[in-house]
Amino acid sequence: MLEQIRNTHPLVYRNFSSLANGDGFLRRVMELDRYWTRGHKSAPNDAVLPGSALPEGANIGGDYDIVYAGATLGLLHAAVMTGRYDHSVLLVDRHVAGKSTRDWNISRKELEKLEETGVFSSAEIDAVIQRHYKTGWVEFNVENGRQKRLYIDNVLDCAVDADRLLGLAKGKILAHERNAIRDRTSFRRCYKFPDHVIVEVNDPEGKVHFFKAKVLVDVMGILSPIASQLNEGRSQTHVCPTVGTIASGFQDVDYDVGEILVSTGPADVTPGGGRQLIWEGFPAAGKEYISYLFFYDAVESGNDKTLLGLFETYFQKLPEYKKLSDDFTIHRPVFGIIPAYSHDGLSRVREIADDNIILFGDAATLHSPLTFCGFGSMVRNLGHLTADLHQALASGNLLRKDLEKISAYEPNVASMANLMKYMCYDPATDTPGFINELMNEVMIVLDELPQRYRQSMFRDEMRLDDFVTVLLKVAWRYPQVLKATYEKLGVGGTVSFLKNLAGWGLSAAK
Repeated sequence: MLEQIRNTHPLVYRNFSSLANGDGFLRRVMELDRYWTRGHKSAPNDAVLPGSALPEGANIGGDYDIVYAGATLGLLHAAVMTGRYDHSVLLVDRHVAGKSTRDWNISRKELEKLEETGVFSSAEIDAVIQRHYKTGWVEFNVENGRQKRLYIDNVLDCAVDADRLLGLAKGKILAHERNAIRDRTSFRRCYKFPDHVIVEVNDPEGKVHFFKAKVLVDVMGILSPIASQLNEGRSQTHVCPTVGTIASGFQDVDYDVGEILVSTGPADVTPGGGRQLIWEGFPAAGKEYISYLFFYDAVESGNDKTLLGLFETYFQKLPEYKKLSDDFTIHRPVFGIIPAYSHDGLSRVREIADDNIILFGDAATLHSPLTFCGFGSMVRNLGHLTADLHQALASGNLLRKDLEKISAYEPNVASMANLMKYMCYDPATDTPGFINELMNEVMIVLDELPQRYRQSMFRDEMRLDDFVTVLLKVAWRYPQVLKATYEKLGVGGTVSFLKNLAGWGLSAAK
């Protein structure tokens, strides 16, 4: 596959060719990019079928409490369901379970949620932290001499070895003989019966297998056909395409500091562009450094949102972000499409469940794409997502109306996620420097307020009164945001934002 992009994406070709499994990484990138050619345009109608459609004579290969379609974040959930609640689980993954295309950063405080499940020990969690750095900062490029670098302590300050953490969870699952994990096995569809589902999968040779489960947990991410069917093809409203590398050989890296959000220039307005590019960088093990390039955009915009195209931009612009030495070495690429969903209502409106079926992680798309994303949301909510599902299994309350109550939806996160819309560059309404100027004003306001404001904002833990305080102060300092709100959100989007705030207020009052 590398030869296919030699001329169209020469920088990706050159850098991926230097990797031992460069062709394999490229296949994963192009697999995700198929989302843009088929995943978000039409809803499948055969991912979830009635039991009457089950092929006659189907041989049921196993009976489990839970079948997980997807074994990345699904491994964390499954480890608790079997290790603490004694449920039998089967996980199927189209690739290799426990091998992520990304690495993660989070704070040690959030990782304590894993310990609280009783399945992971403090020593085990400490062992998956590659580096704990002293502080982090956020900075947006402006040219008027007022650029503010905002320092934030105890936020996203632990680099986590994703594969090591997932491998730890995998080991806990396989420690019980009743459980199974099937690699290179793809979900095809499921069949609904009154008290169970039958899950149909394909093994690496293309052979079809059937498994029975009380509940199917969909953790298939942004490509989930179940999420697409349940939401009539509108699984996401916004996305954050993200690419980067784990590399060594940078000349100007501070291994004690994380760079949370960094822009180095105005919006990219080249043909097919219309993107405000943002960097993230944080130290990992030894002299390794993880750097990401990403942008926020509406799903329906005409911008090029392919990971392949963004990787070409990444390799082109990386020297503008960090100085590369002669021994610069890429160890592996990291990438993904972080999904987001704008809820037009007082509470969650996105469908996340059906009878005996529930969606978690990126398949559910209930997190904010600004900081915590799918991993942070799963860790933060793991305790109640597992306890609530256990209770549903124990009581037999597994209908859609029961399972849709088990979710990572948080009213404050839904409102905060609306801020992402201001970071989606629109050439029809925005000057190339608009996003940088607005976000710089937000950083100035946060710098003038007590530390808890910046920490809660970047942890998705903000209180409504604090959020309103920030909004009013930004509007006072930068009144252009009022006009931009109407232009970027429109009447419908503005009303939706107000509904989210009202829902946040009502939830806080309960």
